Amino acid sequence: MTCLEKNIILQMNHIMKIYSNGVVANEDVSIELEKGEIHALLGENGAGKSTLMKVLFGIESPDEGQIVLNGQETTIKSPQDAISKGIGMVHQHFMLVPSLTVAENIILGVEPKKKGVFIDMDKAVFAAEEIAKKYNFDIDVKEKVEEIPVGIKQKVEILKALYRGADILILDEPTAVLTPQETDELFVQLKKLKDNGHTIIFISHKLDEIKKICDRATIMRSGKSMGTYEVKDITTEDMSRLMVGRDVILTFEKEPAKPSKVLLKVRNLSVNNGQGVLKVDDLSFDLRGGEILGIAGVEGNGQTELIDSLTGLNKSYRGKIYIKDTDIEKSSIKGIRDLKLGHIPEDRMTSGCAGNLGILENLFSNQYNDPEYSGKMLLKTKRIQERSNELIKEYLVKCKSFRQNVGMLSGGNIQKVIVAREFSTSPDIIIANQPTRGVDVGAAEFIRRRLLEFRDAGCAVLLISADLNEVFSLSDRLAAMYKGKFAGMFTDVSAVTEEELGQYMLGLKHQEEQEGMIYE
Repeated sequence: MTCLEKNIILQMNHIMKIYSNGVVANEDVSIELEKGEIHALLGENGAGKSTLMKVLFGIESPDEGQIVLNGQETTIKSPQDAISKGIGMVHQHFMLVPSLTVAENIILGVEPKKKGVFIDMDKAVFAAEEIAKKYNFDIDVKEKVEEIPVGIKQKVEILKALYRGADILILDEPTAVLTPQETDELFVQLKKLKDNGHTIIFISHKLDEIKKICDRATIMRSGKSMGTYEVKDITTEDMSRLMVGRDVILTFEKEPAKPSKVLLKVRNLSVNNGQGVLKVDDLSFDLRGGEILGIAGVEGNGQTELIDSLTGLNKSYRGKIYIKDTDIEKSSIKGIRDLKLGHIPEDRMTSGCAGNLGILENLFSNQYNDPEYSGKMLLKTKRIQERSNELIKEYLVKCKSFRQNVGMLSGGNIQKVIVAREFSTSPDIIIANQPTRGVDVGAAEFIRRRLLEFRDAGCAVLLISADLNEVFSLSDRLAAMYKGKFAGMFTDVSAVTEEELGQYMLGLKHQEEQEGMIYE
């Protein structure tokens, strides 16, 4: 069958991209997209899929290869050039201005003008309403972005791209922060876009979602394409094997929890954000050694403010927080860490690492005063280097050496460095905030297994995750957080469905009587 008969809209042929540090990100990679399909792009972090999409969107230039768009060879020099050619990209981290309205965000940069000078807001609102109506997106375009749910923000990003004329949409981890209900709603919209002739590249690590929404999948490993497959003809186990090069365990058999004494105690905690808005509302709970307490919630319902208070990043809270019976109100971050608390932060680049420093410096940023690594006057450089190599090997970090800047690693490998640093201090309490977000199935399996190992060794684990599969598979107790409170608390996680949990996360359900939150 010819390309014309198959209605091929895009071909990327024999793409080669080598970065200045010698890393071969794409090695002879080819992919073709048919008009009106949802095409999955799969691979481990560092497999080269992000680089391939950066080439397509004009962020990177290929060293070799060609791009053929609508039958014509073309060069894409910048994101603006890509947009002008009908290619749009919705990034994993939203590129919206919170203080502006939905309409203002949609038309930003291509505003309708009065007399060629002033922004015509009436036309902007009308244009935003028309594009939302055209694609059946139920959105109030006059609302400020900071006031809308995360699921609506995702739709605004898609409308931004459609407003600029995108025929090909690149969606990077589009469901990472959505509830099951919001994901289902998004999938309905994506299928409508597909029916209208749009082509969608769907980047995700959630293999069950790929089976549900995608037509074909191109799988990458170590910078190379492992082939393109009809999704209906390939299992999730086969997808994982092609991505990682080995069998991946997608579900965990875990022993029943053996909870011990309370290691973290929170009483009547209330926290306001920087704008004075109440984000944590009179929250109380206990966390015991030997258990994993999972917290599920739509982003923005107080999880960040809760974790910042527990880890010492925010001291402007009301109420009490006790770690091993120590009130941490006056404790420094180092003092809290000295109580053997480890913290995997939500944003690995902002809070988790120093991107311009090497792997070694990041691995030991919380251990420089440990007698094993520090003498009376100088650091024990040889021992630190030996231990760095041990951790790189143990945590499967793909890098040239411990001297490589962390910022040069893929997102998943940066996450492994952070996890290695936090786990290597033998913590008694682990605060794991989105520990596998944007991480491939192989790395996610590794991190989740480690969390279970710590739990089985008597560690107390607080898990905050938007990945409901992760929450269900790891948690011994489970809380749904909504508007700064626990809308529901479940001691029998197996008795809760994703749909039911999603209703608590959206505030559609609320438990009046909650058991299993406090033990002392």
